[in-house]
Amino acid sequence: MKKNKKNIIITGGAGFIGSHLVCTFVKKYPEYNIINIDNLSYASDLDNLNSIKSAKNYAFYKIDIRDESSILNIFKKYKIDNVIHLAAESHVDNSILNPIKFADTNVIGTLNLLDIARKYWNSDFQNKCFFHVSTDEVYGSLGNKGSFTEKSAYNPRSPYSASKAASDHFVCSYNNTFGMPTLISNCSNNFGPHQFEEKLIPLMITKIFNEEKLPIYGNGQNVRDWLFVEDHIDAIDLIFHKGTIGENYNIGGDNELKNIDVINELIIRIDKNLSRPKGYSK
Repeated sequence: MKKNKKNIIITGGAGFIGSHLVCTFVKKYPEYNIINIDNLSYASDLDNLNSIKSAKNYAFYKIDIRDESSILNIFKKYKIDNVIHLAAESHVDNSILNPIKFADTNVIGTLNLLDIARKYWNSDFQNKCFFHVSTDEVYGSLGNKGSFTEKSAYNPRSPYSASKAASDHFVCSYNNTFGMPTLISNCSNNFGPHQFEEKLIPLMITKIFNEEKLPIYGNGQNVRDWLFVEDHIDAIDLIFHKGTIGENYNIGGDNELKNIDVINELIIRIDKNLSRPKGYSK
C-alpha cells in the first residue's frame, strides 16, 4: 500500500540519534520530504549524513530551534505537516555547569516549536503530528527491582532531566489545551555508531585505546539500561506511524548493566583486538 506523502521537520538531525533517524527515513520513505534542522552544536556532525545529503527528498538548514521566524519560514516553504523533535542539550554534567542553557534550549526551544506548529496548522490537525523524543531520566532513579512504565511519576534528578520533564509537560499541555496531535517517547541510554565522545561507551573506548586513565564516577555500581541506537530508530518509526495520538511510549533495551561491568567488558574486548595482554588496560 502506498504511503501518504509527508513533509517532516526532524530537529537535531545532525546529532547522534537524529542522524540515524534522518538517514533511515530518507532512504525508507522516498515519498516523504525530510527537512533536517540542526544548530550544529559541538555534538553534531554533518558527515554522519553523507549517504543521503544529495537525496531529492532531503534538505538541511542550520537553524536554532528558538529562532521563531526561521522555523516559521520552513513550515511555510515546505508545508510542514509533521515534526519529530530530537534537538536538545543532553549531557548531564554540562547541565550541572549551565542549567540556564539547558532550560533555554530544551524548554523554550520545544515550546517555540509547539507554538509555531499550532499557529501554522491553525486547528487543522488532520494527518498532523508533533512527536517529541525524550528520555527516561525524567522518571529519576529506579530501585533495585522493577522498571519504569508510562505511568511512572516524574522525578527528575538533574537540570538536564528537569528540562526534559518540563518539555514533556508542555507537549502534553498542547495536546490537552489545543487538541494538537502529539506523541512522546522516553528512551533509555543509547549507544552505537557516531555517538559523541562525552558519553560513557565512546569515552571509555577512546580512553582504553589510548591507554589513558578511565574516569569512573563513584564506584561504578550505577545501573543503566542500554539501547542500541538502530533499535531506537525502529521504535520511533513504529510509534510515528502507528502510535496512538496523545500517548507516551517508553523505549528500552531490556539490557541493564552496571557501569563497571560495561567498562570491564570494553577493556577485555579492546585489549583482545589490539593483542594486548589480558587486563592490560587500567
